[in-house]
Amino acid sequence: MTASVDTVRTIAMALPATTEKPCWGTPAWYVKGKIFARILEDATSVVVKVDFDERAALVQEDPKLYAVTPHYEGYPMVIVRLGKIGKADLEERLVEAWRYSAPAKLLKEFDAQS
Repeated sequence: MTASVDTVRTIAMALPATTEKPCWGTPAWYVKGKIFARILEDATSVVVKVDFDERAALVQEDPKLYAVTPHYEGYPMVIVRLGKIGKADLEERLVEAWRYSAPAKLLKEFDAQS
């Protein structure tokens, strides 16, 4: 099963201290005011936070699934094509993006509950 905008929303909103609000006209998800994911204008892709090394590895490993446009080259973000990713893999990407953006205290609480 491939993912959709609703799949992204369900996974993201299940993460602690997450809020949804528009960013450049599309749904985006924030943890304590820091963005960690945003649906792109085409509504078939989501951009998620990721460190630069991980991004390079993902794009090299599966360029049909992951991409970086010139706009995102300077940002720690990777584009994920929703029609090419399963729910479990999307959940992994979103949780990692959330962790990348969450403050240390919230991460500690999250890890203690896991």
